[in-house]
Amino acid sequence: MEKLTSCKTAIENCKSSKTFAIAHLYKEEKAMDMHIHDCYELYYSISGGRQFLIDNCFYSIAPGDLFIINQYESHKLTQIDSCVHERIVLSIHPDFVKQLSTPETNLDYCFSNRNEHFQHKLSLNKEQQKRFLYFINKITSANGFAHDITECAAFMELLVMINKMSTQNATATANAGYKYNHQVDDILAFINQNISQPITVEQLAGHFYLSESYICRIFKAATGTTINKYITARRISIAKSHLNEGLSVSEAFERSGFNDYSNFFKSFTKAVGVSPKKYANLSIS
Repeated sequence: MEKLTSCKTAIENCKSSKTFAIAHLYKEEKAMDMHIHDCYELYYSISGGRQFLIDNCFYSIAPGDLFIINQYESHKLTQIDSCVHERIVLSIHPDFVKQLSTPETNLDYCFSNRNEHFQHKLSLNKEQQKRFLYFINKITSANGFAHDITECAAFMELLVMINKMSTQNATATANAGYKYNHQVDDILAFINQNISQPITVEQLAGHFYLSESYICRIFKAATGTTINKYITARRISIAKSHLNEGLSVSEAFERSGFNDYSNFFKSFTKAVGVSPKKYANLSIS
C-alpha cells in the first residue's frame, strides 16, 4: 500500500476503496477548522505537538500518543508547531472494520466504545511504539504476490493491538485529558449540555458573567476556533449520528439544534460533502 502525503487524499482513497489508507505527514496541510468526516481516524504523533480538541475534550500531544476518533467526533488540532509536525494518520472505512470483526472479536470496539471514562488518547510506551511502526511499515512495504493479504493481516494485527490497549485504558482513571482552563472547560460543558437548544455568544456571556469579547477571546485561544464554528461542528456531528440511526432528515434537523433549515442544509453539505438526504440514503444502503 502506498504511503500518502496528504490527509485529504487518504480520506478520498479510504472512501473510494472502502478499506483504509495511510498518510505520513511532516508539515501541516491547509489549516482545518473543527471538522468531521465519514472515516474512522487513527492519529499517531511522532514529533508531538501542542493540543488536540475532540468534541469537548482537550488533549496534550506528546511523541508516541495515539488518538482514536470515530466518524461522529468533531476535532481540530490547535497551537501546533508550524515548523515540525510529523505524524501518521490512518483513515479507515467503518464498514471494513466491521467486516473484519468476528462474533468473538469486535475490532470496532475502540471506535464504538464511548463510555463515561473513555479517553481518545493512548500514550504508547517504547515497545508499543515500535510495534505500531512495525505494522505500518509492513503494510506500506508489502508488494508482489499476496501483497493485499499481507496488508490486511498486518492491519488486523494493528487493530488487535490497539483494541487491547483501549480495553485496558478503559479501566484506568479518566483524568488524562488536558483542560485549558476552568472557564473554557465550563463553557464547553454548557454548550454540549444545551446543544439542542439555541445558543448565542450573548447568552453564553450572560450565563458566565463575562463580556462577549472576553469569552470569544479565551475560547479562540483555547480551542483555535470560534464559538459559533464549534457549535456548528458539534451539531453536524449529532445530525450525522441521528441519520445513521435511521431518523429522517427533518428529525435530525430538529434534534441537532439548528433553528434554520437552510443553514442546516448548507452547513451539513459543506462539512460532509453531500446533502443530508443523500447522506441518509447512503447510510441506509
